[in-house]
Amino acid sequence: MSSATDTSGIPVPLANYAVGKWSGDTFFLAGVVAADPALGRVVRGYQDLPSEVAARLATGQMSVDSKEGPIAAQAWFILDQIRRTLEGEGLSLRHVVKLTQYMVDLRDFPVYNRIRLTFFADDPPASTVIQVAALLPTEESRLEVDCVATRNPQSG
Repeated sequence: MSSATDTSGIPVPLANYAVGKWSGDTFFLAGVVAADPALGRVVRGYQDLPSEVAARLATGQMSVDSKEGPIAAQAWFILDQIRRTLEGEGLSLRHVVKLTQYMVDLRDFPVYNRIRLTFFADDPPASTVIQVAALLPTEESRLEVDCVATRNPQSG
């Protein structure tokens, strides 16, 4: 699944809002969901990821992959979109100081956390997880992540 982006590499928003804004040396990225407005659909599982990523994430066990696939695929898609958006702004995941994760079901957190560790293995950012009743754009959306990044990250 390819993600729709404008010419700067920033993803196209799903509605009328700014994808991200700079304030001094700090970049605030709006919440990212696993949806592609160009295709008009939400990531539903491993089949919606690049094949090499799906092969790395999936267990090959139908009973496990059918339960974990939706959140694992959405988590990877979102975190990869955040990575690509930051790179378009001259930043990297190393510059992320804060993540806020909105989850429809907190039972998805262990799978999400496993995927997040593949993006933030060495120096994870501060993090808040919030359970919500629903997310846009459809009821298939299980996760939304926003982040704050700075040009001058402080490791701690």
